[in-house]
Formats: sequence, C-alpha cells, structure tokens
Amino acid sequence: MKTFELLKGLVLGAEEDARKFFEKGNQAAGVRLRLAMQKAKGLAQGVRVEVSEKKKKK
Repeated sequence: MKTFELLKGLVLGAEEDARKFFEKGNQAAGVRLRLAMQKAKGLAQGVRVEVSEKKKKK
C-alpha cells in the first residue's frame, strides 16, 4: 500500500506541471511532467508486483 500512496502523491504533485504545460505551453513544465510520469511508471510496476506477491501468499 505504501507504493500506491507514493504513486498517488507523485501524480497529484505533477498536476500543476501538467496544467502549465497543457494550458500555457510551458516547456520546462513539460520536462518535469515527463520525468514525473517516468517515475510513476516505475511505481505502478511496483504496485503490480506487490499485488501479485500478496495474491500468491493467499
């Protein structure tokens, strides 16, 4: 659950950069957003692994 909370916080934290990029065309915000999404991809994979491990234990 910890990894899920980290993922959620990362996505919510990137919301401002997403708005700046998509609504105002701020290129630096786009770079930050892409970095955050790459981190989110890794965290999402971590959540998948945790879920699979927990299912195997039952």
